[in-house]
Amino acid sequence: MSEFTPVTALVGGTLIGLAAVVLLGGIGRLAGISNITHALLDRQRTRQADEWVWRVVFLIGMIGSTTAYFALTGQTANPRQLDSPLWMIIGGLLVGYGTSMGNGCTSGHGVCGLGRLSWRSLAATLVFMATGAATVFVVRHVVQL
Repeated sequence: MSEFTPVTALVGGTLIGLAAVVLLGGIGRLAGISNITHALLDRQRTRQADEWVWRVVFLIGMIGSTTAYFALTGQTANPRQLDSPLWMIIGGLLVGYGTSMGNGCTSGHGVCGLGRLSWRSLAATLVFMATGAATVFVVRHVVQL
């Protein structure tokens, strides 16, 4: 069971929103992590050096800020240990498929799309949230992993 930390959640959410606003206002790009990462692997979309650079800098900032948080607070990440790596592989494939099918991830739709009042992003976010709630219910009350 995890502990809810409202202050940390508020600060983290604020920083995510601020990063999305700075990226959109600064260079006119959306902070959808799946598309940022996918474009790094797609040479057609990153032919110009500046297209590649901002994406790498953004991802380094995400990883670096997490590393800095843990270093400054002394906290550690305690991910849930699963019995089998197979569940992680299945989960990753499902997330990847859903991201592709939904034309974006939770950050792209939930943060950036809702901020732009996109109906498509609202529908996608509602599906993400309903699927997450159903998954938690099944894992905790039906399968009990």
